[in-house]
Amino acid sequence: MKLKLDNIGALQTFVHAAEKRSFREAGQIVGLSASAVGKSVQKLEEQLGVRLFHRSTRSIALTTEGKLFLERCRRVLGELEVAQAELSQSSQGTHGRLKIGLPISSTLLVSAVSAFMKAYPEVDLELDISDRFADVIDEGFDVVIRTGKPKDSRLLYKKVGEFSWCLVASPDYIARCGAPKSIADLQNHRCLRHRYSETGKIAPWELAGQDDENSRAPETFTVTTVDSIIQLVLDGNGIAMLPSFSAKSRIRDGSLVDVLPGAANNTGIFYLLWPASRYPLARVRAFLDFVSKYLTEQLA
Repeated sequence: MKLKLDNIGALQTFVHAAEKRSFREAGQIVGLSASAVGKSVQKLEEQLGVRLFHRSTRSIALTTEGKLFLERCRRVLGELEVAQAELSQSSQGTHGRLKIGLPISSTLLVSAVSAFMKAYPEVDLELDISDRFADVIDEGFDVVIRTGKPKDSRLLYKKVGEFSWCLVASPDYIARCGAPKSIADLQNHRCLRHRYSETGKIAPWELAGQDDENSRAPETFTVTTVDSIIQLVLDGNGIAMLPSFSAKSRIRDGSLVDVLPGAANNTGIFYLLWPASRYPLARVRAFLDFVSKYLTEQLA
């Protein structure tokens, strides 16, 4: 059975109920009682001829058909937001505020944002720099940059660049302690390791031909920011694994040395993430396009 235009409210109510897993919480969002939400969903199920939720006295859970319908509803409602926003906000241009999330210790990403600010001075920015996995939707982010592909189906994402890693040390450290002759020789050196501030875990060093890297790479010094590791390795305090975009220029000017070329198997990918259900305003589109081009060029 075809849905009518007046079913849009029912679709929105269904999406809220599915995301909150609660008729009561969905009702609080749309201004209805839990009973009214339940009746709205039931009417939708009757029109579709399928059950969208498994219900119990304490909880609701999507059926297989409900999960499929949820994805379709998000896309449909997102397109409606696009159409509405195009009409109501076409005259606003790129003016306004953006809330952007960045991981800690990436001067490349901060440089990208800095370049965007110069290109679009009319846009106000709110930067949240953290290694925590913020909830993009609930915390009101317009765009977040991460190194992992999102698992949240409410988000759209775009891959904007890949990078490798390398093991580096300063000429001063090499003069005092020598360079490692092999991966196994790292056991005899001071290694500067990155510790994630949120979890306390040590970032792994994936080394060529080695299954258990932690037995071969000591944790002489653990630090929660990559920027601090860069300064420590420049000061001759040990060997560090740095992303290629942080190490490349320093290797070129001689302030760092790639001590075991090809030994690091770590790779990374930057992703731009943004809410799928939110219309990408002109300023959001401008940010996505600008930063995507900037990072692609810098990581080429």
